[in-house]
Amino acid sequence: MAAIGRFQKGDDIFHAKVVDGELFRVQGDVFGAPSFDKKPIPGKGVRTLIPVVPSKVIAVGLNYADHAQETGKPLPKEPLFWFKSTASLIPDGGTIEVPFPEHRTDYEAELCIVIGRRIRNVTVAAAARYIFGYTTAQDITDRTIQKAESQWARSKSFDTFTPVGPYVDTKLDPRDLTIQLFQNGQLRQNSNTSQLIFNCSQIVSFISTNLTLLPGDLILTGTPSGIGPIQSGDRLEARIQGMAPLVNTVR
Repeated sequence: MAAIGRFQKGDDIFHAKVVDGELFRVQGDVFGAPSFDKKPIPGKGVRTLIPVVPSKVIAVGLNYADHAQETGKPLPKEPLFWFKSTASLIPDGGTIEVPFPEHRTDYEAELCIVIGRRIRNVTVAAAARYIFGYTTAQDITDRTIQKAESQWARSKSFDTFTPVGPYVDTKLDPRDLTIQLFQNGQLRQNSNTSQLIFNCSQIVSFISTNLTLLPGDLILTGTPSGIGPIQSGDRLEARIQGMAPLVNTVR
């Protein structure tokens, strides 16, 4: 496998491998040992969905030193994580809806881990075997609410606040990838996943010591410096090296 997406055509929802823009339907469990149709699906009328259906969405904060510095917070001694509502998920091409226009609401481009197997208490050395792949995400944040409350879940869980996709790359090495965010064509965030304080295996291992992770669960790994406010009409494009861009608009 390589790039795997989830799609809808009429009432039919399915996973498919994406090769040069063509879709080859998955047969069997996408997290198991699936096969693929040899003929591509006609593309007319196909809509791209969120690439997986997670039981939970977990976000990791302050995981780039430069972002911690710009927020004025000390570096964490262990991964700091919280839950985001699954109702906050939207796919590539979806619209981010800002509920309180008078609040500051920020973009945050992030590498996202997709879990492929049930996990509990996995070691750092073994963690990669439980990762299905990686995708691109945004952790949209109502900064006004975040600063007013000690818990961050509400400020980051409004409907449409977690764009994800468009596909899951199952062969990507996450250790040295450029991560960027463009706002209306202007580069706002520009970093590399080599700057993560806690890498993907460390994050998965740590979270698995606290709770069980299931196939399809999503873990957002943190955002680099350069966060900034969004407003209605913005076009946000999150780019991670080796993956298709995640593009969303703001209303």
